Amino acid sequence: MKTFVFQGDSITDAGRNRESDDWRGVGYPTLVAASMGYKYPGEIRFLNRGVSGDRIVDINSRIRRDLINLSPDYLSILIGINDVWHEIGSRNGVCNSKYYKTYCDIIEEVLTMCPGVKIFILEPFVLKAAATKDNWGVFDRETRMRAASAKAVAEKYGLCFVPLQEKFDKLCEKAPANYWLLDGVHPSAMGHQAIAESLIEAFEKSL
Repeated sequence: MKTFVFQGDSITDAGRNRESDDWRGVGYPTLVAASMGYKYPGEIRFLNRGVSGDRIVDINSRIRRDLINLSPDYLSILIGINDVWHEIGSRNGVCNSKYYKTYCDIIEEVLTMCPGVKIFILEPFVLKAAATKDNWGVFDRETRMRAASAKAVAEKYGLCFVPLQEKFDKLCEKAPANYWLLDGVHPSAMGHQAIAESLIEAFEKSL
């Protein structure tokens, strides 16, 4: 059986149960596991290792326990919004240059320790809503910088980049921003479905 690991912050965590790998939270990891597990029964084990509040440096700090030691065949990473948000709230963010460098360090170690793994880099995203509107200029500019860096990492190592910002921007033509991202950062059920669809599409194309 192959192993698919979801890595990221609260968007990935989504209230997962630390005591049971069968409860992956209420977000896109559960939606992806449901769809792909139904299509490929018994072929893939899905593990959610997202941690609420994480920045890129936090993922790097637990890279052995929550990534490499799991020997993933497939890995998705969605990280970046807290690198911006924590700087606004507590001056503890991660600048874009360090974000890029740390992302490269993570990818290089994973590729070395888990040869053959397929990695999906999900684009960090943000919309203007309750948690972001007061500092919207910073949120928009800095998150798009992290998105560009995430894409650059994917291109550097020949990985699959999963774009999401443009998708959410277009979805806002159909319903308000907080319909998709409740506070501008954390997805609603519908927002998680949008992420899941994009990741599943990328996965299917990689086969």
